[in-house]
Amino acid sequence: MMLYATFSKPDKLSVFWRRVATECVNIGISSLMIVMIISLFIGISVTTQVGELLSAPWIPDYTLGYTLRQMSILEFSPTIISLILAGKVGSNIAGEIGTMRVTEQIDALDIMGVNSQNYLILPKIIASMFTLPLLVIYSMVACIYGGYFICELTGLRSTEVYVDGIREYFYDEAFTVYWALLKPVIFGFIIASISAYYGYFTKGGALDVGKSGTKSVVTSSLLILAFDVIISSMMF
Repeated sequence: MMLYATFSKPDKLSVFWRRVATECVNIGISSLMIVMIISLFIGISVTTQVGELLSAPWIPDYTLGYTLRQMSILEFSPTIISLILAGKVGSNIAGEIGTMRVTEQIDALDIMGVNSQNYLILPKIIASMFTLPLLVIYSMVACIYGGYFICELTGLRSTEVYVDGIREYFYDEAFTVYWALLKPVIFGFIIASISAYYGYFTKGGALDVGKSGTKSVVTSSLLILAFDVIISSMMF
């Protein structure tokens, strides 16, 4: 019922697109640093551990780069980053809208004849669905560079062999990239809509705003994992 009112035509398109741009900054650009740091450390950690496991002489050296590429594209970047953003972005959305609810700002919008659900929620959903795939691409690159960095630093594998592994069979398996970018679009919708729902229907005071944020993060995370299983099952 909330989404039915949310996906209605905005009253003023100029105001609507301005709010979408603002939400893209709040959701996307403000998350770049944490995505980069986490992805770099994931790449470093996975490369170090997988490199030791694949040190047997009968395993080709390029397998390390190939394995990291597949793991970062298929699972680490789309799912782990989305789970982290569910905590960062989801709690922020629920807290912002929940605070507006308990301070009666949403009631004021309704009294003025503004569709508060469309005005507050739709820009967040569109911005989340647009920026999450871009953040996932950024994460994939950072994760791969993390592996390159640790190979250069420790000599676990030569960087030339590592890069060859990154390139190995890529054109034959390019479809994995499309599936990997489908995930954050769906996850972005889940994060924004679930968080907005719990924030919009907050009742009580400041303590209840915090509870709404917690519920939004837990519910979004569970749905992200559930849809990750569904999409992976369809993919393979």
